Amino acid sequence: MTAPSPDLFPSLEGLSPATRDRLLDQLHAFCLLATERGLNIPSDNEFQTVLLRVWEASPFVAQHMQQDPALLSGWLERGELHRAYASGELRQKLVGQLATITTDTQLATCLRQFRREQMVRIAWRDLASWSDLAETLSELSELADCCVSLALDLLHDWHVKQWGDPRSAKGKRQRLVVIGMGKLGAHELNFSSDIDLIFAFPEDGTTRGGRRIENDQFFTDLGRRLIKVLDEVTAEGMVFRVDMRLRPYGDSGPLALSFDALEEYYQMQAREWERYAWVKARPIAGDLKAGAALLAMLRPFVYRRYLDFGSFDALRSMKAMIMREVERKGMDDNIKLGAGGIREVEFIAQAFQLIRGGRDPDLQDRRLLPTLRMLADKQLLPEYVVTDLIDAYTLLRRVENRLQAYQDRQVHQLPRDEQQRLLLGRNLGYSSWDHFIKVLNLHRAAVSRHFDRVFEVPKSEPNQESLHALWAEGVESQQLTLLAAAGYGEDADCAEALKLIADFRDGYTVRSLSQRGVVLLEQLMPLLIAAAGLAECSVALLSSLLTILERIGGRMAYLSLLVENPMALSQLVKLCGASPWVVNQLSRYPILLDELLDPGVLYAPQTREGLSAELEALTRHLDIDDLEQQMEALRVFSHAAKLRLAAADISAVIDVEQVSEGLSTIAELVVDKAVELVRRQFEQRYGSPTTGKGKNKHPLGFGVIAYGKLGGRELSYSSDLDLVFLHETYAEDCHTPGPDKISCGVYFARLGQRVIHVLSTLTLTGSLYEIDMRLRPNGASGVLVADLEGFEAYQYDDAWTWEHQALVRARFVAGDQSVGDAFVKIRCRVLSQPRKKKALRAEISTMRGRMRDEFMSTKKGVFDLKQGPGGIADIEFMIQYAVLLSANKHSQLCDATGNFPLMSMLREVGVMQKRQADALAKAYLSARGQVHRLALLERPALLDDVALPDYCVAAEQVWNKTMIGTE
Repeated sequence: MTAPSPDLFPSLEGLSPATRDRLLDQLHAFCLLATERGLNIPSDNEFQTVLLRVWEASPFVAQHMQQDPALLSGWLERGELHRAYASGELRQKLVGQLATITTDTQLATCLRQFRREQMVRIAWRDLASWSDLAETLSELSELADCCVSLALDLLHDWHVKQWGDPRSAKGKRQRLVVIGMGKLGAHELNFSSDIDLIFAFPEDGTTRGGRRIENDQFFTDLGRRLIKVLDEVTAEGMVFRVDMRLRPYGDSGPLALSFDALEEYYQMQAREWERYAWVKARPIAGDLKAGAALLAMLRPFVYRRYLDFGSFDALRSMKAMIMREVERKGMDDNIKLGAGGIREVEFIAQAFQLIRGGRDPDLQDRRLLPTLRMLADKQLLPEYVVTDLIDAYTLLRRVENRLQAYQDRQVHQLPRDEQQRLLLGRNLGYSSWDHFIKVLNLHRAAVSRHFDRVFEVPKSEPNQESLHALWAEGVESQQLTLLAAAGYGEDADCAEALKLIADFRDGYTVRSLSQRGVVLLEQLMPLLIAAAGLAECSVALLSSLLTILERIGGRMAYLSLLVENPMALSQLVKLCGASPWVVNQLSRYPILLDELLDPGVLYAPQTREGLSAELEALTRHLDIDDLEQQMEALRVFSHAAKLRLAAADISAVIDVEQVSEGLSTIAELVVDKAVELVRRQFEQRYGSPTTGKGKNKHPLGFGVIAYGKLGGRELSYSSDLDLVFLHETYAEDCHTPGPDKISCGVYFARLGQRVIHVLSTLTLTGSLYEIDMRLRPNGASGVLVADLEGFEAYQYDDAWTWEHQALVRARFVAGDQSVGDAFVKIRCRVLSQPRKKKALRAEISTMRGRMRDEFMSTKKGVFDLKQGPGGIADIEFMIQYAVLLSANKHSQLCDATGNFPLMSMLREVGVMQKRQADALAKAYLSARGQVHRLALLERPALLDDVALPDYCVAAEQVWNKTMIGTE
C-alpha cells in the first residue's frame, strides 16, 4: 500500500486543518505499517477516499485499524466488507474462537476481542455506506445474540460441573432462558447499545450430581457469572453493558425467576409499562424452546383479547415522564428521548400493537418498520403518516449509529462541537451542518405532529362540563335543572333519569371500580348523559346505556375505548337508541364495542370476500389443538359481522334481501370454517379415511347441507340453522389410517358431533347458532351423518312429502365439493319426480293447516306475520308446491333454493301467473322486512290486526285460489 496521494486532498476540504492533518498522518502511518507487514490493502484513490471518510467519522475505527492493519486486509481478501454475513456465519466464527477456552477469564477476553473486531467491521460497512440500516441493526443484534448464547453455553457446562445438573421435581433437565428485551429483542440493536435482559428458568427443583443447591440459586449464580463475563470493564474493555432492570421488581427483584413466579407477577403486580417492554421480547440464549413457551404463557398479559385503549393513557404518562426528565436535564437535542425522537416513533407503533395486537396477531411483530407498514396496510394510520414516520425513523437511527460509532460510546445527544457537527453531517451525505439539521428538524417536527395526533387527549364540550357536577352528586334541584337543560324533558322524566344515574352510581359496579376506573367513569359519564339527552327517548336510551356499562363492569379497556373515541360513543348512542337487539348484543358481548370505532366500516355493506378474509385473519394464527380459542374466534367474528350488518340495516344502507344475504353469508363462512378446523384436528389424530384403490383412491368426502332459511339464503337475526351432514359411501371394512384408528362410521359420527359442538356450545363469548338436525333421514332417530347412497334411497322410498318440501330449499354450504356435486344431482332427481297435482295439493294444505294450528299466535288483536293467513309460511308452501309439481317439466327449478329466485322462475316458465307472482313477491318482501325490523326491536313477529297490510290480504287470496280452489 503506497503513501497517501495529493489527489485525496479534495475529499478533505471543509475539515479543520488539525483534523485534516491528523487523518493524513494516520493514513501515512497505516500505509507504512501495512507495507512493512506485507499486507494486501488497496492503494487506489477510490479506496483510500472511502477509508478516510470512515476514519473521519469514527476515531474508534481508525484507532483499531491502525493497531492491527491485518483486520482490514483479512476482511478484504475474504470479501467480508462488501457483504453482510450469512445467517449463522457470525456464530460459527465465534464458535471457532471459543474452542480452546476453559476459564471465565479466557472467555471474557475472547468475547471482548471478538466483539471489538466485529464492531469495527460493522461500523466500517455502515460508515462507508456499504450496508443499509436494516443490515447494520441485524448484524449488531446477531453479534449480541451469539456472544450471550455461546457464553451461556460454556458457563452452564462449567457451572454444572461445580454444582450439579439442575432438574425439576420430576427430574426434567433445566436450562436458563435469557430473554432479550427492547431493541435487542426486535433485532434492532444500535451501535453502542446496552442490552436489556431477563433471566428465567422453567421449574423449581434442585441440582443433581454435585453439591446440591436449589434451582433458583443455581440460575441466579449462573446469571451473575454471565453478566460479569459480558459487562465487567477489563483492559480489553467490555462486551456489552447489561441492564437487568426490566425484570420483576427491578433492581430489588430476584435475578432469575421460575416461569410460575413470572406468570404470577405479571398477572397480579405488573405495571402498564411492563406490557410495553414485553412487546419486543425474544428468547436469545439458553433453552429457546422453553423461552418460546414462556412468551406464549405471557402473551395474554401483553396482548389483551379486546381492543385496549387504556394503553393510550399509559403511554401518554410514560412520555410525559420522559419529557420532564428531558427538560430537567436540558436534553432537547437528544434524538432518542427528545421531541420527535426515536422513542415517539416507537410509542406510536407500540400503542397500536398494545391496543389491537390481541385481536390481530399480524400486529405482534417485534420489529418497528414492518409494524408501521402493517398499520398502513390495515388503514389504521394514513399512508402519508406511515411514510413520514418511516423516513424519520430511518434517519434518526442512522444518526444514532453515527453518533455512537464515533467513539464506541452510548450517545444520543447531537454534538455541540463545530468540527464534530461537520463530520456527522458529511458522513450522512449533507454538505453542511445547517443543511443536515434543517432536514433532521423537519423529520422530528413531523414525528411530533403525528405523535400528538395519535395521543391527543379527548376534549369535553362546554355544555358537558356542567354535567360533571351532576355525576358528582350535587343538590337534587340543581341536578334536575341540569338534566332538563340536557334534553331530558319534563320533571318526571328528569326525576326518572336522575334515579337511574343515582342507582348506577351507588351500585356494585361503580363501588368496585379501581381508582383508574373511577377516573375514567368521571370522564365518561358527562359525555354519555349529554349524548343520551339529545335522543328522542332519552330516558329509555340512558337506561340501555347504563345497562351496557353495568355489564362492562370494571373492564378498563372498554371504558377507555369510549373515553378515547367520541365517535364510538356517538355510534353507541345512535344504535342503542334504534335497536334493543343491539343493546342486548353489546351487553352480552362488550367486545363488540370495538366495532363502533370506524363508522366508515361499521355501516358499509360487507362483501363475502371481505368477510372471508376477516375470518381467515382471526383464525390463521391459532394453534390447531386449541379448540377453545378457535371457538372464541368464530364467535367474535360472527357477533361483530352481525352487528355491522344490523348497523347498516338500521341506517337503511341495505335492504331486506341484502340483510338476509349477509346473515346467510356469515353463517356459511362460520360453518365452513368450523368444518375446516375440526377436520384439521381429526386429520392429526385419526388421519383422513379413504375409499377406492390404486389410482382411484381418494379421501372420503364430508359435506354440510343447509335447509330452511340458510338453505334459501334468507336468514334473520335470530334464526337457527337446519343442517344435514352427508358423507361419501364407503366399504364396510373402512377404517382411518391415523395414530388412533377407528371405523369410518365412528369417524364421521364424531366429526358431526364436534362440528355441532363448535357451532352451538355456549362459551364466554356466547354461542353461534342453535343447530337443528331433525331434517336428516329418519329425523332424531337417524344416524347423525348419512351416506349419500342411503340419503338418496331414503328420499325415494321413505321420505314424506314435507321432507321433499324441505328439500326445495336445501343446498350444499360446507365441506368437500364432491359431496356437494353429488347432493345437487340427488336433489334434482328427487324434486323432478312426477307427482299427482290433487294429492300433492291435499298433502301440503293439510300439513300447512296443522302448522297453523300448532304455531300461529292465538293472541287477540294481532296478526302473525309468519303463520297467519297470507303470511310467510303460506307463501313458502305455495312455492314449494309449485316446484314439486312442475320440476319434472322445468328442470331449471332445481337451480335455485331461495324463494325470490324461485318465484321469478315460476313466473318465467308459466307455472305462476305474473299477477300472482308479483303479489306473492311483494307480500314476502314486506313481511320479511317487518320481521327483521321487529327482531331488531326484540319483539315477536306480530302486527296489530287492525292495521293488517294489503299485501297479506293479497297473498291470502292467492293461497285460497291455488291451494283450496279448483283450477
